[in-house]
Amino acid sequence: MLRYRGVKQALDAVSRLDAFPKVKEEFVQPTRVGGTLSLISRLVILFLIYHEVSYYMDSRLVFSFVPDTDLQSKLKVHIDLTVAMPSIGADILDSTNQNVFSFGILQEEDTWFELCPSQRVHFDYMQHHNSYLRNEYHSIAEILYKSDHAVVYSMPERVIIPKKPHDACRIHGVLTLNKVAGNFHITVGKTIHFSRGHIHLNSIFANTQTNFSHRINRFSFGDHTAGIIHPLEGDEKLFDNGLVMMQYFIEVVPTDVQKFYSHSKTYQYTVRENLQLIDIDKGMQGVAGIYFKYDMSALRVLVRQDRDSIAQFIVRLSSIIAGIVVISGLLSKCMHLIGDVCCKRRHYYDHPAAVPKDDGTAAKGAVIIS
Repeated sequence: MLRYRGVKQALDAVSRLDAFPKVKEEFVQPTRVGGTLSLISRLVILFLIYHEVSYYMDSRLVFSFVPDTDLQSKLKVHIDLTVAMPSIGADILDSTNQNVFSFGILQEEDTWFELCPSQRVHFDYMQHHNSYLRNEYHSIAEILYKSDHAVVYSMPERVIIPKKPHDACRIHGVLTLNKVAGNFHITVGKTIHFSRGHIHLNSIFANTQTNFSHRINRFSFGDHTAGIIHPLEGDEKLFDNGLVMMQYFIEVVPTDVQKFYSHSKTYQYTVRENLQLIDIDKGMQGVAGIYFKYDMSALRVLVRQDRDSIAQFIVRLSSIIAGIVVISGLLSKCMHLIGDVCCKRRHYYDHPAAVPKDDGTAAKGAVIIS
């Protein structure tokens, strides 16, 4: 019984404990102004809390550049393009004169360059979509990086089969290369590989009419990652002259994307184009074809998703609430003071007889208290 009484007394003491003692009701004067300001201040606090929480949950991106010291990793390249002539050969050589087809094989398929209606709709949409992303990239970069969806286009199967021989060649595949400069090129004739290089059998097709119009469905480095735009995907070049050298100068930039729940390493690139017509009569020499000359950047881009700490969030939230409460109290006092002054003046003008008049008997300098 004594133990129970002691526990009950302790619970009563805890229940009577109040860290914020209330003001007695006889000392509180409720007014419409005070109630209105209290309601408005609470609504403002709820509004600011909502936006503060939304701002805290919405992270920001921090971009930085560091030297790329990871020279031993491999460079994965995805290729899928169609050239408007069947008798072509594709090859890649890096700066070490090593044939890199030992790291993968590109498949060559005979096809037709003209797309069927469903394929044309798909390619036009891809072209329009990639063009929009490239033009508006700086405006929507944060949205692209924060999204978890990486768009990978795959050309649908041909529905309508043309009743004519194949007039094009599709080259597609994935290669794993060394992180050094290289040259991926497509020319007339197949290639023969040697230990120290390769040759193209283009002399056999010297009298063959060439057409290096091409369509790029996919050309990217590394794994597909949200926020990375590949400039060449959706590109289409049509040439009337077959003796052309279409050159793409590509600078590959290693990119690390660090999100809260994932970390991916990939590559993005910039490209410059150069079209050169081969005219022997004017002294312009060269081998007609399509050339992708890529080189590695010495800098690595770090894209980091960041937000304030939980301590900063709590401090900022507390300061907002305290600031609104203090400002509301000051406004309430000011409005009560203005109201009291107006009431006194109104009482003076409504009852002038209640104010004692000076009949000259008051001492000089005395103050008449109304």
